[in-house]
Amino acid sequence: MKTLLKSCALLCLTLVLFSCTTEKKIELFNGQDLDNWNIVVGSEDGEPKDLFYVEDGVINTLGQPFGYIRTKESYSNFKLHLEWRWTEKPSNSGVFLNVQGKEIVFPQCVECQLMHGRAGDIVLMRKGTSITIKDSTYMVTSEENPYLGIPKFEDSSEKPAGEWNTYDITSKDGDIEVIVNGVLQNSGTGMTLTEGYIALQSEGGPLQFRNIYLQLL
Repeated sequence: MKTLLKSCALLCLTLVLFSCTTEKKIELFNGQDLDNWNIVVGSEDGEPKDLFYVEDGVINTLGQPFGYIRTKESYSNFKLHLEWRWTEKPSNSGVFLNVQGKEIVFPQCVECQLMHGRAGDIVLMRKGTSITIKDSTYMVTSEENPYLGIPKFEDSSEKPAGEWNTYDITSKDGDIEVIVNGVLQNSGTGMTLTEGYIALQSEGGPLQFRNIYLQLL
């Protein structure tokens, strides 16, 4: 009887923990449409419906014109998981975190770079955005030079074009950790931006995204 009671108690605890974990997981992409996202492009380009589109369970972007899709909800303290691959010659893109302000093509945010060969770089965008990495503090200090790039720690851990890559990005209380295909490529503390929207960029060539979700922390 005691063994049975212990087994029942363990099962109940497991179910409770699983339930809590499931409740904190937010699927940002449902595999069918872009209902959870807004499309943002340059004012001169209008709003082409096909800049981002869903086909065969993945998000496709043309890479041109420049723009991004942005979550409709704002988030803080999370672990973001996503997968991406280049369908043609690798080019440029990015994952925007803690996006602030108006829907402009290059908003105030912290970017985790997707430019080929540089996935894992961090780019600070717009005046006032700051972070500390390896005892050095970086800050964008002017509107005239609104972008500041910080290199990744290791050699590129990206896979060849056509193969899927994984990004696991943790943002919590101003700290960030950036992992590319299982390799820690960047980490920092003291981010001035700790909450905001999440965005996926169109800035180069054809690219696909899938398996995009948040684990709230």
